[in-house]
This record gives sequence, structure tokens and C-alpha cells, in this order.
Amino acid sequence: MTTAHEVRRTTVDITTEDGTADAYLVQPEGEGPYPGVLIYMNALGVRPHIKSVADRIAAAGYVVLLPNLFHRHGRTPVFELPEFVDFERQPELFDRVGPVLDSLTAELAMRDAPAYLDWLAGFPVVAAGPAAVVGYCLGARLGLLTAGTYPERVAALAGFHGGFLAPDTQDSPHLLAHRITAELYFGHADQDPSLPAEQIDRLEKALSEAGVRHRAQVYEGAPHGFTLADTVYYDAAADERHWAELFALLDRTF
Repeated sequence: MTTAHEVRRTTVDITTEDGTADAYLVQPEGEGPYPGVLIYMNALGVRPHIKSVADRIAAAGYVVLLPNLFHRHGRTPVFELPEFVDFERQPELFDRVGPVLDSLTAELAMRDAPAYLDWLAGFPVVAAGPAAVVGYCLGARLGLLTAGTYPERVAALAGFHGGFLAPDTQDSPHLLAHRITAELYFGHADQDPSLPAEQIDRLEKALSEAGVRHRAQVYEGAPHGFTLADTVYYDAAADERHWAELFALLDRTF
């Protein structure tokens, strides 16, 4: 792993086809150039936890862009959340998060993706070439869609506790496997209702048949959301494993 860097943090505005998306930007102190990394957040939005993830990646020598994927509903924070999330004990959170999450269709997300990738590629200290994408939960699905929709723009994808990666539907992300040129890594949650065994198998088959460089592992005993330290679903051991695999992929790519 790259030696730790001091980082600089700011908020930037990105023009999309449907308005302005605010985004959290973290860059190492120094002239660069540094590889670019696009983070797709999970359904809880841009908040202190996911910003800390961006900070840690940037400190390893990457320029990291974390856009507010829910920008059509307003700037960050789109909805107020408690410091610690437990949907079972706080069911009212579904009323805030659910409608916003459901409104972000694959079509809308892929309409936004070029704006994020273009902004990152055009930032002065970002190295030339395609970026890496890192996604959590919802973000893993969007990352897979991005790698298949814009293959020339994505060098690597790391997705963790992703859901609905290979449902039996006509718009499933796994159906884009034949277009993917990036190297992929997936850390699946064990017994994840949003990614049952049949979807894991379907994804594996699609990627293998398409010749995609990839590795997928099921983190035994880890629940959906195992990297999310601000939720009841956090699993420290699985989280550390995720960091090791993420940086290994980034090191191989750049």
C-alpha cells in the first residue's frame, strides 16, 4: 500500500444532465498526478462514515470523488439520520430513505455517471487514464452498471455487500458482463437477502463466460452492510478484510 499522505478535503459541484450534483472531494497534498477513484455511496447517502472511507483511500495516494447520488432531491444531507442506524429499531427511517432510493433508477444513475467520470478525469492532479470505482450496497450495483456501460472509463471495480447484482430481469447489471474490460472484485455478505446464492452463481457464470478478470468472495458470517461502521450491521473483521482486498485491487490496477 502507498505511504500515507496528508489530504485536502472540499465540496465541489458537478453539472449533470439533470442539474447540479454536490460531491465530496479528497486529494493527497502534493502535485500528483494521482489515480482517480469514484465512490458510489450506499443508500444512507453522503455522511461522515462514507466520507471517512474516501479520506482513507485518498491518504493512500488517490484523488477520490464521492458524489451525492440523490442530488435530484437536494444537496447533502438529503435526509437527516441518527448517528447510529438500526432499521429494525428505527423503522421510520424507511419512510425517509426508501422513496429517495427507489427514485434512483439505473437509467438516471447511468445518465449521471459520465459527468462524475469526466469531472474526475479533468481535475488537474488526476493521472490520465480510466478511474477505479468503489461501491457499497447500492453502490456496488451502480459500479457494475458503470463498468458495463462505460467500459473504457473504468479500470477496476470493487463492490462490497452489493445487492441485486444479478436478478432474473431484463435490466440486470450482470447482463453487461460481455462489455466489461475492468478487473472486478466483489466481497459478498453471507446470507444476504438482496443477493441470494442464485444471484451470486448467475453473476459468477456471466463474468466467467465473458472472460472478465474478477474474484468474488462470500464473507462468511458477515451481514449486509458489514463495512458500515455507523450501523448495527458493522462487522469489524469483515471490514478489515474489505480494506485489504480493496487496496490490493487498487495496487494491481495503478
